Amino acid sequence: MSLAFVFPGQGSQYVGMGAELARLHRSAAEIFEQARQVTGYPLLELCAEGPAELLNTTKYTQPALITVSVAILTVLREHGVTCQAVAGHSVGEYTALVAAGVLPFMAALEIVNKRAEMMDQVAASGRGGMAAVIGLERSTVAEICLRVRAIGVVQMANFNAPNQIVISGEKAALEEAIAEARLRGAKKVATLAVSGPFHTSLMAGVSEELKCFLQKYKFDTPEVPLAMNATGEIVGDPGVIKDLLAAQVSSPVFWEESVRGLAAAGFSGFLEVGPGQVLSGLIKRTLTGHRIEHVEDQATLEKMLAQIGGTV
Repeated sequence: MSLAFVFPGQGSQYVGMGAELARLHRSAAEIFEQARQVTGYPLLELCAEGPAELLNTTKYTQPALITVSVAILTVLREHGVTCQAVAGHSVGEYTALVAAGVLPFMAALEIVNKRAEMMDQVAASGRGGMAAVIGLERSTVAEICLRVRAIGVVQMANFNAPNQIVISGEKAALEEAIAEARLRGAKKVATLAVSGPFHTSLMAGVSEELKCFLQKYKFDTPEVPLAMNATGEIVGDPGVIKDLLAAQVSSPVFWEESVRGLAAAGFSGFLEVGPGQVLSGLIKRTLTGHRIEHVEDQATLEKMLAQIGGTV
């Protein structure tokens, strides 16, 4: 089976993530130790014990997510489970770069640490937010964003699955867009626990700063197909990858296109590597007839290995 690894982004974190695997597998513990060297704080203790308020702060969430996902990836590789393609949602894209051999873990974490600090500064201003809209067509959501433009900026930020779109923007306009979506018949509209207008033009300053920061790093050609957020397409040129990483902060995440593109390229299975099952749920809403699994702890690791005839 051709297996694509997918890596979750902000919103999938929870207190306790990665702690069990770090306790049971030396390779996972070593990833957390490398993370401590990069970040300067005890990331394993934060993931294991919280507090949740700190773990849910963008500055800490993003480094924590990539570290946990890479720790799980390392354990999988130890047991012979490897990917044939990769994709990551938002900050999860950096884990995908590690999995594809584009960047070593510590370099990827340095970039994520910088990205998280910049995005957290925007979030701290409290000027924006995000909301998930379920049950409306893209064209309808686009009309809603246009309708509230006189109040402020609201844009479509994540195309996660059919009729599941995240909108993002300035608070007053976002509140008006949420009300309009409900009037238009959305099945559900949920405000996300994020205080920044991520993946919109309001993040253009961060995008430009990140683009400059990325020039410090050498990117290698991906060893496996890499589907990227900013286009939803498979990308192989290191220079283009850098450009798309910078653009991703201020442009929509084309997750549905990424998933469909990987399926069209012949990848019949998806393994979510990281905390939670958010991406697994989105893929199930997008595709039929594909194997979808996830690994986040010892129990799910053992289940995965049993399915492929491996052992822990």
